Amino acid sequence: MSAHDTTHTQEQTARLAAQGVDVVRVTYPDLIGVDRARDVLLDHLAGACEHGLAFCRAVYHTSPQGDVVPVAGGLDAGLPDVVVRPDLSTLAPLPWEPGVAWCLGDVTDPVTGAPVPESPRDLLRAVLARCAEQGLSPVAGPELEYFLCERDAAAPGGWRRYAEAPGNVYSAGRRGDPDGHLLRTLRHLRDLGLGVSMGNHEFSSGQFEINLVHASALDAADRTFLFKAAIKELARTEDRLATFMAKPFNDEGGSGFHLHLSCVSGGANVFDDPSAPYGLSATARHAIAGVLAHAPALAALANPTVNSYKRFGPDTLAPWLIDWGLDNRSAMVRIPPERGAGARFELRLGDASANPYLLIAGTIAAALLGVRAGQEPPAPLEGYGYDTTRAAVLPMTLADALDALEADAELTELLGKDFAASYLSYKRNEIERFHRHVTDWEFTEYAYHL
Repeated sequence: MSAHDTTHTQEQTARLAAQGVDVVRVTYPDLIGVDRARDVLLDHLAGACEHGLAFCRAVYHTSPQGDVVPVAGGLDAGLPDVVVRPDLSTLAPLPWEPGVAWCLGDVTDPVTGAPVPESPRDLLRAVLARCAEQGLSPVAGPELEYFLCERDAAAPGGWRRYAEAPGNVYSAGRRGDPDGHLLRTLRHLRDLGLGVSMGNHEFSSGQFEINLVHASALDAADRTFLFKAAIKELARTEDRLATFMAKPFNDEGGSGFHLHLSCVSGGANVFDDPSAPYGLSATARHAIAGVLAHAPALAALANPTVNSYKRFGPDTLAPWLIDWGLDNRSAMVRIPPERGAGARFELRLGDASANPYLLIAGTIAAALLGVRAGQEPPAPLEGYGYDTTRAAVLPMTLADALDALEADAELTELLGKDFAASYLSYKRNEIERFHRHVTDWEFTEYAYHL
């Protein structure tokens, strides 16, 4: 570390000690957006900043069940290390964990000093650097839904929806949230400095939505990653389960990850143009056209699990056609009515299980490709969508989405071929494991009669 870095670390350490913090949790996202971390005693934070924390690179290739997937650079290379250094600019005390602060970590290859291709945060940084070459700075506003569940030994998987009661749609208060989960969570997230603005009980029992304020794309992705980690941790403190799974229940809809995106240049929103069609600048229209053109490949990042595709279907308000519309929630890309500084598009494709870095990076990359190509979108959708005579169908399985991603040379080039190869290998292994697994549905359907 330089003398400046050493001084900065000492200042941060003294500040944390004065706040009663004696442990720093250094966390970073794996390939699918799960938080990986290590708790560092405050006395050893300077050493962690100077030398880094060693983690096995195969953590990027580890499944949710703990299996190491054979992805290049992991098992085949003898399970080498990556180095994670605390990003002290992201330090924040945890309101629910006295004496503990957390921060993000930056991941590098210990041999080359370069970011590893599986690092989602660095992937987004690389895409943003390409945007900067065009003079564009993307601004993102994430909206995520999740289900809160309570233990129930009689329920499938051992969990049932919290506060089961119909009709508490877009409500707040104890009617749909008798234990005050939302209020408690909003206050913790506010105190954590994650930039949350509001929340409500969503459509389904036990389902909530909390919105984050819009910000530069990397900041928005960082806060969304930490938001998801915080929600899950807070639920555990209540002996509950918060899940961002796309569709956890057969008899309810799924959870979305809607992404609002605009671009600024010189401090001005370049998506706005009152004299242009729809009040949208050529840059905005080209960006929309790029997202539509690359939507099949983008689905592999926005809908990244086998379960994701069970969220789609008629009357679900989950988009499964490639279209766009003016303030039309049945379209994949919705243009909210605001113009001026609020001009933007809303990509409604993503589900809550998406890695925020990959969803934001993929959306920006697709938009940038449209801007570069000068593409124009077709006429916007009018009326209620979900009409296959008017728009193409998105991939309806993870396998098809992965094939579309692999075939989209422009998008994979911009995201990075090494990243794409790792992601495709990891996710195709997930499909293989799913096809080998005997499900409850199969036993119910076949066992008695066959």
